Amino acid sequence: VQLQASGGGLVQAGGSLRLSCVVSGIIFRNNKMGWYRQAPGKQRELVASIHLAGSSMYADSVKGRFTISRDNRKNTVALQMNNLKPEDTAVYYCNYSPPSSTFQPSANWGQGTLVTVSS
Repeated sequence: VQLQASGGGLVQAGGSLRLSCVVSGIIFRNNKMGWYRQAPGKQRELVASIHLAGSSMYADSVKGRFTISRDNRKNTVALQMNNLKPEDTAVYYCNYSPPSSTFQPSANWGQGTLVTVSS
């Protein structure tokens, strides 16, 4: 299984970034997809997830600013991040989960992509 996240970078507060993750080695359309992030000194947290049919959930800290989407034809999941804040600075990872009620990430995390938001 490979999870290749990209799209991170340095942006000023208030700016936008779009992350993308290409997934291989799984039946993409049969899995929920999610974006996690890990800031320095903090635990990894789930910020957004999207179900097979397209319904999505967001952490309170990113609601109204982040949008997750998926393309089952291209085996990709994206995270559009608007109105970025310095506290969004973290390494962002995508992961997948069986379609259960709780997101259960796999052990495959990939390399992640670094997002740095300057104030």
